Amino acid sequence: MTQTIEGRGTTAVPSPRNGDDRSALVSGGAERYLTFGLAGEIYALPILDVTEIMEYRALTVVPMMPSFLRGVINLRGRVVPVVDMAARFGHGHTDVARRTSIIIVETPNVGDDGQTATSSMGIMVDAVNKVVHLGEEDIEPPPAFGAGIRADFISGMAKYDSHFVIILDVSRVLSLDEMVAIGRAATGQPASVEAPE
Repeated sequence: MTQTIEGRGTTAVPSPRNGDDRSALVSGGAERYLTFGLAGEIYALPILDVTEIMEYRALTVVPMMPSFLRGVINLRGRVVPVVDMAARFGHGHTDVARRTSIIIVETPNVGDDGQTATSSMGIMVDAVNKVVHLGEEDIEPPPAFGAGIRADFISGMAKYDSHFVIILDVSRVLSLDEMVAIGRAATGQPASVEAPE
């Protein structure tokens, strides 16, 4: 059974996050995943990582950022960075078309104090498809090679409707530490700044 995402504009996605208890939306051993198209491939994210889906809107460009960081949007008073997933995977920039969408996800970040907090990020994709249910038996471990993106970005591969779906690990794809290091390298800054003694 699938739930198709219809219409344009903004779609809120229920995301109950009581700690990291994901059992609330798991039925019969299946979890729900949001599928989307990107550079001719089908990818998926666990629905509990997704908070909102919106049609593409103009972004505010931030100077001296990595090429995959397309800009920021104002989301109800919050500044949310938007990552071009095709560029993040090294496939060039996404061309904006009628179905281009921004998926807002929550990503965990570990602060300097060791505390984990979540932050919102947008990911720019060619098109949002639908929500699918996948059980453990549908998902295989990530391949060591051949998926077209870094193996550590993939949490699993699933076969659905005679297509392979690449399930992404949001915490790795949108790792703030890695993106900051890439941004510093792009601007010629040192990768890390040592605290003075």
